[in-house]
Amino acid sequence: MATSFNDSNFQSEVIDSDVPVLVDFWAEWCGPCKMIGPIIDQLSEDLDGTAKVGKVNVDESRDLAVKYNVRSIPLLLFFKNGEVKDQIVGASVTKDQLKAKLEALA
Repeated sequence: MATSFNDSNFQSEVIDSDVPVLVDFWAEWCGPCKMIGPIIDQLSEDLDGTAKVGKVNVDESRDLAVKYNVRSIPLLLFFKNGEVKDQIVGASVTKDQLKAKLEALA
């Protein structure tokens, strides 16, 4: 299961992480977000230890959504050393594509 990131743990879990992090910005009411959710959860299990995978609920963490300029969801941001290195907007992506992007950052 993917980790839930929020305003209180984002700094320690994502920004200060020593491994690449994939952050899925999503919302309960978003259909495409629900489609990609299981892929995010599977990826989290596959990459346990080599990368972190987590989700930010934009309705619960509005400050993070504003900070990272989230205009449409799902928005997948790839972090390395506290910086956004890549992004994907929308749900038309495979688990293998996400995995490859994370491994390229490792």
